[in-house]
Amino acid sequence: MPLGFYTILLAQFLSALADNSLLFAAIALLKELAAPPEYVPILQQFFVVSYIVLAPFVGAFSDALPKGRVMFISNLIKLAGCLAMLGGINPLFAYALVGLGAAAYSPAKYGILTEYLPSSQLVLANSWMEGLTVLAIILGAVAGGVLLIPDLNLYFLLRSGLVSLGLHSLSSPQFAILIILLLYVAAAAVNLYIPKVHRDHGLPRKNPWYVIKDFAVSFMMLWRDPLGKVSLAVTTLFWGVGSTLRLIVLVWATLQLNFDLEESTQLTAVSAVGIALGSVAAAKWVRLENSLKVLPVGIAMGGAILGMLFVHQWHVAVILLITAGAMGGFFVVPMNALLQHRGHQMMGAGHSIAVQNFNENISILAMLGAYALVIRADIPIRTMMQNIGIESLKGRPLVPTEAAFYASVILLGLFISGLMLVLYRRYRHVEYTD
Repeated sequence: MPLGFYTILLAQFLSALADNSLLFAAIALLKELAAPPEYVPILQQFFVVSYIVLAPFVGAFSDALPKGRVMFISNLIKLAGCLAMLGGINPLFAYALVGLGAAAYSPAKYGILTEYLPSSQLVLANSWMEGLTVLAIILGAVAGGVLLIPDLNLYFLLRSGLVSLGLHSLSSPQFAILIILLLYVAAAAVNLYIPKVHRDHGLPRKNPWYVIKDFAVSFMMLWRDPLGKVSLAVTTLFWGVGSTLRLIVLVWATLQLNFDLEESTQLTAVSAVGIALGSVAAAKWVRLENSLKVLPVGIAMGGAILGMLFVHQWHVAVILLITAGAMGGFFVVPMNALLQHRGHQMMGAGHSIAVQNFNENISILAMLGAYALVIRADIPIRTMMQNIGIESLKGRPLVPTEAAFYASVILLGLFISGLMLVLYRRYRHVEYTD
């Protein structure tokens, strides 16, 4: 791989590390403000809405400028979101601003791979990108948890400097956000050294109505293309499930493993270890032309999610999360590579990834909304479960939160297995075309 590729990876790693640390800091900030429990999934909904609303424009924006510059501007927007949180803006709205930066960042970080590398290296490049992103998820969860522990965070080491800046009254979540802000600064600095490549599929006209129509054409092209359709469906499903599962794991760790918030955030990183292992395996054993053969692994992943219902020991939970993550990494990396390749052929990398983000984040928005509704309806769910004979868990009466957790896991596991089975049966014979 050329040196510029590793510069791209470093920039992505720093930005993803900040993104994943910020999620847990924002959750802690909500808890500090005594926000209702359903605000946690709503927080992520505020983040992803930018991906949906701005999808027609961020792809065109990504293809119209050098992608390193797009990534630089996007990190500055994320940095502004952190400043908004520190300035006392409602965490939901401040996190939405970070989401705006992330929406603009995503088409550039993946699109530059298809412009900078040949198609024969795309699965390997994606495995590197996913592997580093997963490492950022792991370290982000760990860092988020550590920074939120008042007795262990770096606040005490920097107290004199913070006092001189007038920041001595920062709470633990605010201090974590301050450190995360510095990560965005570092990511933006690295963006300046990303190599410039030939701009891909620029728009002949830039008025908003033309951009929206161009996005609609790209959207239909991908959904009508057999290979584009199946890869888009799989990645859309995966990220919707993954975002919801991360929040469910926090509840699982609290209810069944007796973890506190800091320990629970670190447990979410375990599945990321599995995704990294699955990504490495995909890079080694799956070629782009054979990418559809990994779909049965997605069916099995739903079964692994259902296994959460029966696990009460932390060491078994670790094995289960690594297994589920490895399955996810093994089937989503080839699907990402296939989708990028087909999009690059038909409409331009930035356009296709904007379409991908649009679909994936509608899935995330819908699944997080469904999860928030399940949390709000936990008492009716408890009543329903008692009516079908589930009176207690672990020898004690069923409580509302546990009822909502059980319902969420069952629905999610059956949903992903059932939909992956349908996709496999319908598209397993589609032939790859270069």
